[in-house]
Amino acid sequence: MTVVHACVRDGRGGSPTAVLDDGPFGEEERRRVPGAAGASHAVFVAPEGERDGVPAVSLRFFTSEGELPSCGHGTVAALGFLAARAGADTYRVSLRVGERTFAGRAVLKGPYAEVGFAYGPVELREPDGRESALVLPALGLAPDPLGPEVRVASVGRPRLLVPVASRSALAALVPDMERLRAACDRLGLLGCYVYSAPSPSGRVAARMFAPSIGVPEDIANANSTACLAAHLAGRGVDRIAVDMGDSLGSPATVVAVTETWPSGPVVRLGGDVLVTRRP
Repeated sequence: MTVVHACVRDGRGGSPTAVLDDGPFGEEERRRVPGAAGASHAVFVAPEGERDGVPAVSLRFFTSEGELPSCGHGTVAALGFLAARAGADTYRVSLRVGERTFAGRAVLKGPYAEVGFAYGPVELREPDGRESALVLPALGLAPDPLGPEVRVASVGRPRLLVPVASRSALAALVPDMERLRAACDRLGLLGCYVYSAPSPSGRVAARMFAPSIGVPEDIANANSTACLAAHLAGRGVDRIAVDMGDSLGSPATVVAVTETWPSGPVVRLGGDVLVTRRP
C-alpha cells in the first residue's frame, strides 16, 4: 500500500489517500483500507495494457461507506503513484473510471509530482425548494427561497454548491453533521461544497462536507472543484485555485481551468502530490 498526499499546498498538507494495486479483494476488505491507512479514501489501480499508445489503467475508489463512481483527488493521487513507480520525468497514461476514459499526465519534481487530467461534462441545475430548505439549515445557513447562486452539480453523483460571502464566514461554519447526513440521504446528494467568493485572480476557499459517504469533511475535493469551475465559467472566471483543508490542519489546493473544446466546455484539474510511503 502507498499513501499519497494529494493536492498539497507549498509542499505541505494535502489529502492522505491510500493507493494500491487491485486484486481479488471483497467489498468489506476494500472498505477497510482507508481506515487502516489513516485516509478518507482508497484507490485501487488495475493495468489494462495500452490505449492510444500509452499505458492504460482503470481506477476504483472506496471510502468506509462503500464504492464511489469517481473521485477527483483520488485520481490525482493515482497519477502521482503511477508516475513515481514509472520513474519517468514526464508520465502519460490513459485512465478509465467506470465507462469513461480520459488522459492523465504527471511531471516528477523530486519527491513531488505535478499532475493533471481533463474532466468530463459537468451537469448544473438550480436546486428545488426542498433541497435548499433541508440542507442549508443543517449547514447553519438561512435558506434562500430564490437560491440565486446555490447550484446542484454532478460529475457522477449530485452535490450542492453553496456560496458564502467570505473566507471568514466559511471558516466559521459548524454544520450539524447528523442533520446534514439525513438531508443528503433523503435527497440523494453526495454532500455540500461551500465556497467563498473568488478573488480577482480566481483564488477561492472551500469546504466539502460529505457525511453520507463517511467523510464529515474532506481535506480536498477535486470533483466538486470541477463542478465549481464549470459554474464560474458561466460568469467569466475560467481559472480557479481552491484552498481547502485549513480547518482540518492539512492545507490543500486544487487548480481547475475551464477550456472551450469543439465538443463543449472541458474542465482540466490539477494539483501537486507527495508519495510518502511504499511497501
